[in-house]
Amino acid sequence: VEAFLHRAGIPHDAPLVALAPGSVWATKRWPYFPALASALLGRLPEAARIIVVGGADDRPLAEAIRSGAAARDVGHRAAIDRILDATGQLPLLASAALLARCAVLVSNDSAPVHLASAMGTPTVALFGPTTPALGFGPLAPHAVSLQDDTLPCRPCHAHGPVTCPLVHWQCMRQLDVTRVADAVLAALPRSGR
Repeated sequence: VEAFLHRAGIPHDAPLVALAPGSVWATKRWPYFPALASALLGRLPEAARIIVVGGADDRPLAEAIRSGAAARDVGHRAAIDRILDATGQLPLLASAALLARCAVLVSNDSAPVHLASAMGTPTVALFGPTTPALGFGPLAPHAVSLQDDTLPCRPCHAHGPVTCPLVHWQCMRQLDVTRVADAVLAALPRSGR
């Protein structure tokens, strides 16, 4: 992991924020990761880096995050240089080691939440069609689960349906970027701010 970060030009002491935008279940994928990355880049220290984690199938999501942040950044290049795509580039154990190196993980209700729990990485977990009450919530210290508790249709499935049964997918669309960004910044150790 250190060699991977070194090749990417990331200093050993750089604060890292991991984003895990993927999920096998499409209804569990929060659609605002590009906007979150842009918001975080504007609020994180200059030395901080965002690392997108996931499998090889998540590469298009990582590219959307990088290009979305660049489109919002005046310099375009600066945002892309602060976001590293690690999707599909590390085996499972190395991915866990990378998460251990991160100051915080933001993830849908998916495997990275559990890897971060095992590594003790602070986590901001995003729940839509599922809920932590089903027994799959983060167990890491300093973990927070964000969800819309006002929707009577939640949870609609134990693992996430293929499509929203009511077609509106409000459970994920109503999770506000500012709310998630604030939770990420609150989870960072003081030295990472």
